[in-house]
Amino acid sequence: MQRDRDRGRDNRGRGDNRNRSDNRNRDNRNRDRDRDNRNRDGEGEDDEFPLTERVVRISRVAKVVKGGRHLSFNAVVVVGDMDGHVGIGMGKADAVPDAVRKGATDARKNIIEVPRQGSTIPHEVLSKYIGSVVMLKPAQPGTGVIAGASVRAVVELAGIQDIMTKVRRSTNPVNVVKATFNGLQELKNPEQEFANRRNLYEYGRQRERERAERQRQRQARRAAQQLAAAQRAAAAEQAEPAPVAPAPAPAAPAAPAAPPATQAPEE
Repeated sequence: MQRDRDRGRDNRGRGDNRNRSDNRNRDNRNRDRDRDNRNRDGEGEDDEFPLTERVVRISRVAKVVKGGRHLSFNAVVVVGDMDGHVGIGMGKADAVPDAVRKGATDARKNIIEVPRQGSTIPHEVLSKYIGSVVMLKPAQPGTGVIAGASVRAVVELAGIQDIMTKVRRSTNPVNVVKATFNGLQELKNPEQEFANRRNLYEYGRQRERERAERQRQRQARRAAQQLAAAQRAAAAEQAEPAPVAPAPAPAAPAAPAAPPATQAPEE
């Protein structure tokens, strides 16, 4: 009986520990939910435009721990106003609604402005993220959105109505969504690009003029230095006394004349 009482005491202890752990996890979830609600409420008041949420993917993750398997959920959420603003985010939680709420909160923090040309994009772009490659190509009005589910969610919430897309290599929805988002970030506004190139052209011309001016000043300084050197040399020549010619050497004494030669008498 003592053994049964000890076993019952051990079981009660384990049950208390399990209940304490469950209560701690529940408190953590409630705290995260309250924090998300506060963040969501604050962002909703500051939003300049209404946003539409669309869940791209919800996946379940099982983590094996000492007490068993711990289940959690991941959600990929896209938000946008269908008028040139879009954002993506990911949320993780023990429940699907919490994961979606966290993903929407994260997406609101990553909103970008997408340049458009009418109902399509200004130019073609090829974007890559990890193993996924996404091609975005402008289309004529009336073409519609030719894309898969992951790409369609991003481009439609961005307000693009006519576009042709192609996904190559990996078709993982998470990678495809991020590759599409990166491609939209790489788009350039034609007017802004023209202004930037014009400014760059003007900047280049200004640099050329400054370079020519520096070259002219350098040549002028070099000519002035040469003229000053010539003037100093001329002044030095005028200041020097005329050189004195050396005195001629004395003439050598004349040699004595030789005596006349005598002729022998004839016989």
